[in-house]
Formats: sequence, structure tokens, C-alpha cells
Amino acid sequence: MKRVVIITTGGTIAMTKTHNGVVPFSGGNSLITQIPGLENVAEIDHVEFSNVPSPYMTPDMMWKLSRMVQDIVNDKEVDGVVITHGTDTLEETSYFLDLTVNTEKPIVLTAAMRNINELGTDGPRNVLSSLRVAVSDSAFGMGVMVCLNDEIHAAREVTKTYTSNVATFESPGYGPLGIVDEDAVVFFRKPLLRMNIDTDRIESRVALVKTFTGDNGDILRKVVDMGYKGIVLEGFGRGNVPPKVADAVSDVIDKVVVVLTSRCFKGRVLDVYGYKGGGADLVKRGVILGQEVSSQKARIKLMVVLGKTEDRDKIRKYFETSRAGGEISI
Repeated sequence: MKRVVIITTGGTIAMTKTHNGVVPFSGGNSLITQIPGLENVAEIDHVEFSNVPSPYMTPDMMWKLSRMVQDIVNDKEVDGVVITHGTDTLEETSYFLDLTVNTEKPIVLTAAMRNINELGTDGPRNVLSSLRVAVSDSAFGMGVMVCLNDEIHAAREVTKTYTSNVATFESPGYGPLGIVDEDAVVFFRKPLLRMNIDTDRIESRVALVKTFTGDNGDILRKVVDMGYKGIVLEGFGRGNVPPKVADAVSDVIDKVVVVLTSRCFKGRVLDVYGYKGGGADLVKRGVILGQEVSSQKARIKLMVVLGKTEDRDKIRKYFETSRAGGEISI
């Protein structure tokens, strides 16, 4: 029987409903390891990292969790890791771990949309399914995964799509890596766009700025004045912004790294449009094209990359890995 470490961080899966609403309670994490059937799947060790709602998760906490997971998977006696987490920021933590933990062992994040004493709570099933993924030989080399509702998703691709439904996690444009069907784990494909970044620190002062029609660029300038070292600028379509935002980019680009993303959740940003504020124009102004599947994940990646280097050319290579049909080596 394989050995799996369950790391609990809190979230709805460890909450209960009170007269004040749904809140964490002290015994929530320990109950997770008492779910019936887990003992038939693997030998389990439990580590409580935190017991907080996922909006409380910070980049520094993600970094500490990453270092904990790295130490655990370095143990030859450990075969995999399951991490329970709140759903609101689970996709960010999972991608952070995928970028910073160097291992081929399965790491699976899971959660619950319904608290522990709610009718039809999904937490126990999600933990059991995730444990099955963690002990599956087929999961080796798949990177960090997210498993809820019996679907397995890649950390880079997955996002929360529904505020309340148990089938909230999807990978738009990609689909799941596989499924858990009773006690069987079935993979359909392997993620090919994974990247591991070896760093000993992160830069948490990275902001996410979403542009809008009529945006005059004042917010972008103000963010730089607040001391941020990096900005993910979420534009429209292929990566286009209003003309006054382009002016603001020119004003701040020497002070801060700007990575461009799109509010569209499918496709890539690219230097196609040459008008003022178009993607091609922004690249000429020094903007880096972010090829992550969401702005929040581009922000996670920029924090990790800035922890490793401040060289603009090297940073560009980490993001523009498949531009104009050719690979860019790092």
C-alpha cells in the first residue's frame, strides 16, 4: 500500500454552518482524515498547514506551502500528496505549486463546495477520489492536479466557473486530464505546457489590473506609485487596450514589468494589431505577452519569475515560450 501525505489548509471542506454563516471550526481539518474508505486506499499521514478560508491565502503562504510540499515529496517513503484547500483561490495555489515544486510524484488539490454539515456535502467524495489519483501509477509525471466531482484537471488549465455548483472546476479549451470512475483512475491525455522554475524566493508585489472601455490609464500609473514590481495587465481580445492605457504603459514600463493577458478565457494574446493600444504596439512599448490561460495565473507566474530574475529578456522568455510558431529557449 502506498503512502500519501494529506495536507490540510482549510476552506469550505473544513467549515460548518453557524448562526453567523459558514465558518471554519477547529476540528474541521482532522475530520478529513477520518473519511470512511481512505484507509483502504493508502497509508495516510496528516499535516495541518492552516485552517483558513481560501481568500485568506497569500503568496507568502503559497511559498511556505510549496517548500513544505517539496520537503515531503523528497522523502523516498512518500508516494504522493493530497492537499485540501478552499475553492476560491485553489487554482492559483495549485499553479504556484506546479511551477515551484520539482517532482514527478502526484500532487492533487481538492476541496468542497458544500460545508461539512450541509446536505449532499461533496468533500468526502472529493478527498477519496483525490487519494485514488495520488496512488495511481498513471498519475506519475502529470504535474500538480486538481480533482473535484470525479474529474482530474491540470493546475495550469483549471478554473472555477460557478459560484455554487459542485461541478464548478473546468478547463475551458482543454477539458479534463481524466476521471475517477469508482475505484478506477482513467487519464485521457498528458499536459504538455508545464514549466518548473527553480527559485529560492518570490516577488509578492505583483498587481493585476483589468482594463475597461474608456480607461484613461490612471489606475495603471497609481499601481506603480504604490510600489508594485510587476503588473499583469488584462486587456481585450488578442491583448488590446484603450489608447490612453497605451500612453500609461509608456510612462511606467521603465519602472515595472508589465505582462499582457486577455479577458478571454480561450486563445492566446499576440502582437497582431498595430494600432495604438493594440498588441503589436504594446510589445514595441516593452510589454511582455503572457501565454497563461488566465490573468490570475499569469500573476502567479510573474511572482515566481521575478523571484528568480529581474532581467527583462529572461522574463520575456519565461512567458513567450511559443510565439510566432517557434519555441523560445530559456
